[in-house]
Amino acid sequence: MSKSFSIEKKMYYHDTDAGGVVYYANYLKYLEEGRSEYCAKLGIHTGELAKQNVLFVVARVEVDYKSPARYQDNIKVYTDIESISRSSIKFSQQIKIGDRLLIQAKVTWVCVNSQIKPISIPQDVKKLMAN
Repeated sequence: MSKSFSIEKKMYYHDTDAGGVVYYANYLKYLEEGRSEYCAKLGIHTGELAKQNVLFVVARVEVDYKSPARYQDNIKVYTDIESISRSSIKFSQQIKIGDRLLIQAKVTWVCVNSQIKPISIPQDVKKLMAN
């Protein structure tokens, strides 16, 4: 649907377990950072939208762990928008080192108001994401 976007991150000691392997739950943070930076690049500022009673919450995450990252590795988080509906956005994300796939993920955001009730995604946001 849209062009792929990526960010790079270096793995530090605090990212790993006792064996020097990146702790599995940390990948969720990296995926979030990828989505957040992608939206910012598109001109979608979730903090500003929140002031307008428009919030995005993670409703679903599917993660396939394929290969580990280790201390001092440089990873790349790729983010694509798979689809947009009335009130949800489906992202396809990958984390890689070079050509080696570490993580394959599908993440669904739902647009809600401050009472956490689903609402329509604003048209200007949809337009920015569709380009």
